[in-house]
Amino acid sequence: MAGVSALAYGIQLPVQSQSTLYAEPWETGAGPDDLVAVARAADAAGFAYIACCDHVAIPRRLAPAMSTVWYDPVATLAHLAAVTERIRLLSHVAVVGLRHPLLTAKQYATLDHLSGGRLILGVGAGHVREEFEALGVDFERRGAVLDETMDALRAALGPDEYPEHHGKTYDFAGLGQRPRPARPQVPLWVGGSSPAAVRRAALKGDGWLPQGDPRERLPRKIARIRRLRADAGLGGPYTVGALTEPLYVGRPGWDVGRRTLAGPPEEIAGSLRAYRALGADQIQVRFRSRSRAELIEQIHAFGAEVAPRLD
Repeated sequence: MAGVSALAYGIQLPVQSQSTLYAEPWETGAGPDDLVAVARAADAAGFAYIACCDHVAIPRRLAPAMSTVWYDPVATLAHLAAVTERIRLLSHVAVVGLRHPLLTAKQYATLDHLSGGRLILGVGAGHVREEFEALGVDFERRGAVLDETMDALRAALGPDEYPEHHGKTYDFAGLGQRPRPARPQVPLWVGGSSPAAVRRAALKGDGWLPQGDPRERLPRKIARIRRLRADAGLGGPYTVGALTEPLYVGRPGWDVGRRTLAGPPEEIAGSLRAYRALGADQIQVRFRSRSRAELIEQIHAFGAEVAPRLD
């Protein structure tokens, strides 16, 4: 997506994760049919990707805020790949340090193979200590483990049938995995906005997925990514992302919250174009809605009336 003039736009799917920070009330009673309908709407409306989160298990202390509804990203994206045509499939983000990289590579290589090369593997360090402890993974070393895991995944998701990696945590060679991904290399986008995450995104990723940064914080972090990449002599395509404010296309007849960007398409597009000026290549949007039907209406309105004005 990097290097094109138009601002690409993707969507974090509803239903598949239901944190109280963003889930709408109607999602609690929703299920697979709703996910399929929304994914198909996004595909038809020209969205660049649909995204799915990753948590294995939520401890009781966090459940009131996070809920325990977190669909598995591989299973979910594979299901949606079969009912969509061209839209890309993003894990935002997979906590890959919870699993051996050969296992992660097997799952996501198969997904990329089956979908015809539509996978974007978004990765992050994770933040729920109990998940790591339950799976026997050192929570305190999760940053270092993620760094090495990304190196291992570069090899395991590359073109070689027998990938090889030798590191402190993982060591493998002479083990064949097929099917291979549909492309020579699956893009790796790094999620997170901490200094360590931004550095990891710059030096190890093909893109950056910020986590909740308001607009005013983006220029400084984007400049740091560019500086780190230049200092390391890194070139090639790179995709900078941004998470927008909640959106509502048109004048809502209900309370959509003071942070929501609502109004005529030209006003919304004018506001979103500022993300390109800040250095973003793609934006991830989330719409306020009271039902699946209203969300799909919003998706179609955005694709038809807002997206053409993002250039």
